[in-house]
Amino acid sequence: MAKPTELFAEDVATLRETIRANDGQNVASGAFVRKVEQLISDFYDDIDDLTSLRLGDILDLFLIKVLYVNRQSRDAETMAYLGRMLERYLRASEMTLARGGYMAYLSDLMEETANPSGQYQNQFEAFRKWGDNALFIAGIFPNSLGRKRGRGIMGGVPFVDQGYFSTMGRRYYEMAARQELARWVEMQHTLQRLSYYFDVYVEALNEMSDRYVLGIDMRIIADKMLDAFNRYRETKDPKHLATARKYAAIMKLDGTRWPALDELGPDLRAPSYF
Repeated sequence: MAKPTELFAEDVATLRETIRANDGQNVASGAFVRKVEQLISDFYDDIDDLTSLRLGDILDLFLIKVLYVNRQSRDAETMAYLGRMLERYLRASEMTLARGGYMAYLSDLMEETANPSGQYQNQFEAFRKWGDNALFIAGIFPNSLGRKRGRGIMGGVPFVDQGYFSTMGRRYYEMAARQELARWVEMQHTLQRLSYYFDVYVEALNEMSDRYVLGIDMRIIADKMLDAFNRYRETKDPKHLATARKYAAIMKLDGTRWPALDELGPDLRAPSYF
């Protein structure tokens, strides 16, 4: 990547520390916002090297973008909680892919949330886990919702839609916050915020999922492609053309409309698609 992995991690850590040092207020000034945008741009600079970055740093950067910058969040503890929750769930989903893919994983989470069961050390952990399930499903996989279901033990509508998970998520987080253990581990405030602002967090995670987690911000990809192509035009260095074609492949561009990128030969009978 254009920015070494170590420097990327340090920059994200600096953003986290800035947020924590100013807990209770939002200091997303012009310089702060520019740093966030630059780090996201750096993230896309070399798609081939993304796996070298720590998942927690990537998720924290995207949360800072969608919550702290775009929605003016002021609570450092809640952002930290969401980062670790997402990291835990996304790592778990990777481990279950071999056993049936994302839908099997989501189906298990939905069933557990709609019909709570299982072995937990205490009610605090159970309620918190079920609240996390609801937020993760509604936030990261909103398109998976909308299927019919039976009524769970806590009621609800006969469809697994986002409204259902919002109701359940708020309720579970509120119940977790009421537990004595929540006060003892100093999580009552965070859980209350997750309950009260549940729909705000779902909306932010929807944006994060669509643009960064399950999708790719095509505006950034388009800019990267054009920058690489312009460098190729200036230098004639084939590595810049290769980079431009890599980004064009992500965008699935029709090669016949981009002959300078595709370098179509006279004997090529069919159009090339990146």
